[in-house]
Amino acid sequence: MKKLNVIIVFDKDENKILMCKRTKEPYKGKLNLVGGKVEKEEDELHAAYRELEEETGIKRDDIKLINVMNFNYKLQDMELEVYAGRLNKEVKLVEEINKLLWVDKNDSFFDIDKYAGEGNIGHMLKNVEIYKDEVLK
Repeated sequence: MKKLNVIIVFDKDENKILMCKRTKEPYKGKLNLVGGKVEKEEDELHAAYRELEEETGIKRDDIKLINVMNFNYKLQDMELEVYAGRLNKEVKLVEEINKLLWVDKNDSFFDIDKYAGEGNIGHMLKNVEIYKDEVLK
């Protein structure tokens, strides 16, 4: 089974969420969460921290990630792991491929013309909001 991850990163004040602007399909030109592939035999949490650092420069000691949910796509033989965390300090972002930007946490993440994922980003963020005391400690 192919495994991927996405990471919901809140700024240290929990006012903004880190997004990237996709440069390739699917969802080219739309905003998405950062993340990537879990390598074969790689620990899932390690993969989330690795992808986060590769794509943004955010290091493991800058944020505590929690696995908040997983999506199983049976017909694609794929699992998408969703992690979330809040930065514990201000960081300088380092772009790998996709442009990085901070988006207000109150934006309409269900807007499928602006955001990738057919509304899934909005769903993920609503769940994090419900459990934010546990997730963003």
